[in-house]
Amino acid sequence: MANIRIPALVCLFFSMVLGTYATLYSPSADGMPPPIFILGDSTADVGTNSYLPHSKAIANFPYNGIDFPNSRPTGRFSNGFNSADYLGKKFGLKRSPAPFLSLLTLGSRFKKHLFKGVNFASGGAGLLDTTGSNLTVIPLSEQIAQFSTVRDNLTALIGSDATDTLLSKSLFFISTGSNDIFGYFVANSSMPQEKFISILICAYSDHITTLYNLGARKFGIISIPPVGCCPSQRRLQKIVNGVDGCFDPMNDLALDFHSALDTLLGNLSTGLPGLKYSLGNAFRMTIDVISNARAFGFDNVDSACCGSGYLNAKGICNLTASLCPDRRKYLFWDLFHPTNKASNLAAETLYSGPPYYVSPINFAQLAS
Repeated sequence: MANIRIPALVCLFFSMVLGTYATLYSPSADGMPPPIFILGDSTADVGTNSYLPHSKAIANFPYNGIDFPNSRPTGRFSNGFNSADYLGKKFGLKRSPAPFLSLLTLGSRFKKHLFKGVNFASGGAGLLDTTGSNLTVIPLSEQIAQFSTVRDNLTALIGSDATDTLLSKSLFFISTGSNDIFGYFVANSSMPQEKFISILICAYSDHITTLYNLGARKFGIISIPPVGCCPSQRRLQKIVNGVDGCFDPMNDLALDFHSALDTLLGNLSTGLPGLKYSLGNAFRMTIDVISNARAFGFDNVDSACCGSGYLNAKGICNLTASLCPDRRKYLFWDLFHPTNKASNLAAETLYSGPPYYVSPINFAQLAS
């Protein structure tokens, strides 16, 4: 597990350089979009892992970023932007807020970014601290500790009451859980699936409650997609069972997780005063695209655009990989992650979609 410690000197540094910004900011400033704080895994990582020298879950090399401005690899597991970026755009930002670790490298220049929010997401991370520990990533618990550091410095800058007001209006987007399910199957765990789901939900409850106690009130939660339909798992299905198609046992677990998460959020909204949430059903959103690919403008929903081997799902996306000719026609960028186009579609649905896809309210209604 990555052990990212924030020394007292760094906290003092934050307070000193932000002090001059206090008179320039008002939490109720007209036209200012709400701060966005993003936590989770590689579906939302905008470069966090690039700042971890020993991480084995990185994407800061071509062909990643081939459709990003200036064809620049940024650490996003995508050919361009990801869903965190498109959600940021929906709420008035140019893209996702910057990674927390990048802010520590900017000196006094970071102050203009802080009130936009921060992205803490780390590729390979999960709900459990053990998930991704062999990859050197930042688990959700440590991401929340980083947010606590940001909160402390906001309090030093604008005071406790103003910070509470600011955070109560802020949006907290969380996209995680897929890697925990991957880990369960990779380990060939003998733990009953019902018990494993219970452990994940208990962890999620603890994480949301911790964020709530730190001032978060508005949660946009993205559930687990049909991970069994990723090119990597389709390839596994072919190797293990000799048939084409999705690996259903993983999808069944993802469905059970969504149901349990829906119940959890309903209970938390009752027990924690002022908590509002929106739950995106990533499973239903993705399955509908797979089942009606042409209607959504996709020609290929099973192969990776960038990779090698069967379904382009044997190897990672790099300069030696096979690259598809038209990324706009592919649902999957690499063996695990969606393309820029698919991420945009997901963000559009989360932002303004009907209760069939996002409930009890969508992300736009959450912000209002």
